[in-house]
Amino acid sequence: MASGQCGVAVSRPLGPRASVLRAAGSVVSVAAAMLLVACESAPSKPKEAPSEPVAAGATGTNAAPGASPGSASTAPVAVTARGKADFDRAVDLMRSGNNTEAELEFKQVALQFPQLAAPYVNLGILYRKTGRLDLSEDSLKTAVEHNDGSAVAWTELGATQRLRGEFPNAAASYEKAISADPNFAPAYRNLGVVSDLYLGDPERALTAFERYKELTGEEKPVSGWIAELRARTGKPPLKRPSATPAAGSSDAAPGATDAPGAPGDAAPAASGAPPTAPAESSAPGQAAAPGQKPAEQSPPAATPRPKAGA
Repeated sequence: MASGQCGVAVSRPLGPRASVLRAAGSVVSVAAAMLLVACESAPSKPKEAPSEPVAAGATGTNAAPGASPGSASTAPVAVTARGKADFDRAVDLMRSGNNTEAELEFKQVALQFPQLAAPYVNLGILYRKTGRLDLSEDSLKTAVEHNDGSAVAWTELGATQRLRGEFPNAAASYEKAISADPNFAPAYRNLGVVSDLYLGDPERALTAFERYKELTGEEKPVSGWIAELRARTGKPPLKRPSATPAAGSSDAAPGATDAPGAPGDAAPAASGAPPTAPAESSAPGQAAAPGQKPAEQSPPAATPRPKAGA
C-alpha cells in the first residue's frame, strides 16, 4: 500500500493476483489522481508576515519613552554617530545570520541609548528565532513600554505571544499596532491569522485580510484566504471586475460601472479544520511564519540622523 499526498492510499497489485486486480487498480488510480488534484487546488493556510530587523526610527521605535503617537514627545532621540554605526553593524550581523554577535551589539546599544525601542525589538526577534520565547516577550514588552506608539514593536510582540499560545493577548497586541498605525499592513495580516486559526473568529479574520489586501494589493495567496472565509461566513464570492470597454464601444451598458476595488476571486475550495497551535514560524530576519495561515512583514525603517556635532 503506497500513500499519496493528502493521505490518499493507492493499492499496488502483487504476485499472481496482478491480472485480476489490474482493472480495479486502474479505477483506484484514477480516483486517487482526482483527489490529489483537489488537494492541490485548495488554498494554502494563511501565514504570518516575515519579520525584518528594524532600524532605529522604524515606525516610531526611537521615540521618547511613554510618548503617544503624534505627540510632541515623539521627537527622535538623539543618537551619536558612533551609536548609529554600532546599531547599523548589529543590524548587518543579524541579517547575515550572526545572531550571537548581533545580540551582544544590540545589548550594548540598549545600554548606551535606553530610550530607543528598536534594539529591544530586534533582541525580541533574535530570541524568538532561537526559541527563547520568554526572553523574546520580555524584550518586546520593554520596547512597547519605551514607545507604545510603535506598530512594529506591537506586531512583533503579538507574533511572540502567538507562539507562546497566548492567542487573545496576541490579537490585542495586533489591535494596538493597528491603533498606532492604521496603515501598517503586517498587523492586519497577523490579526487575520490568529483570529481565524486560533480564536475561531472568521468574521474578524475576513475583515483583517481584506484590509491587508487593500493596503498591499497582494493577490496570491491572500485572495484565496479571503474567498474561503467569505464562503465559510456565508458571504457571496467577490466578482472579478469586468474589463472596461473602449470609448465608443457598443458593449458598454449605459451607466454601468465596475465595483471599485473588488478583488477577483472565484468560489473558494473548502478548508480543513483549524490546526492546533504550530511551533511558531517566526521569521528571523524573516519573522516567524506560522506553519498555518499568513505571515508577517515588517519592513526596515530608515535610521535616525546623528545628532549635530556628534
